Amino acid sequence: MHNLLRKLASPEKIQKYLDDLPYNVEKDGDTCRSPRLVIENNTAHCFEGALFAAAALRANGLPPLILDLESVRDVDHVIAVYRAGDYWGAIAKSNYAGLRFRSPIYRTLRELALSYFEHYYNLKGEKTLRAYSRPVNLARFDPINWMITDEPLWSIAEYLCTIKHTSIFNGMPRMYMDERLYQAGLLGRAE
Repeated sequence: MHNLLRKLASPEKIQKYLDDLPYNVEKDGDTCRSPRLVIENNTAHCFEGALFAAAALRANGLPPLILDLESVRDVDHVIAVYRAGDYWGAIAKSNYAGLRFRSPIYRTLRELALSYFEHYYNLKGEKTLRAYSRPVNLARFDPINWMITDEPLWSIAEYLCTIKHTSIFNGMPRMYMDERLYQAGLLGRAE
């Protein structure tokens, strides 16, 4: 596993690996696999993809950071985040085309989170992103061997639900997608 992670020596290579993995179509709440099991099962959903990306970042000398994007009337989206100089970027696995990679051009985490807003929607076409967490360094979960365990990693998912999230908008009315952007975001979606 470590040799594979070391070969993914840039955020772009990590993203390519995740893009080539089939999307885990089991209900997101049914699996919570470690990076090792992502490799063995050759599939991942967003949470599993973020953990995998964080493990690959760590294997290449960066901190294993993830961030939770919180939504309404939708599921949260978890991304791996990294810094290149003074700028933030992100790596992500998603069933929606617009919720994946972000180049490291964002000065703040708020800017990074906002870059997902236009592409974060439910199947009714409602834009659903509302808040983001601070980055969580997965080194805090080393005692449970988060990178290699056979056990489901519910404790990490539950932790993300308990930490403070910063609201993007207060009292925002419902907003809906433009039909063309809606369709583009579903390109390649696994059912």
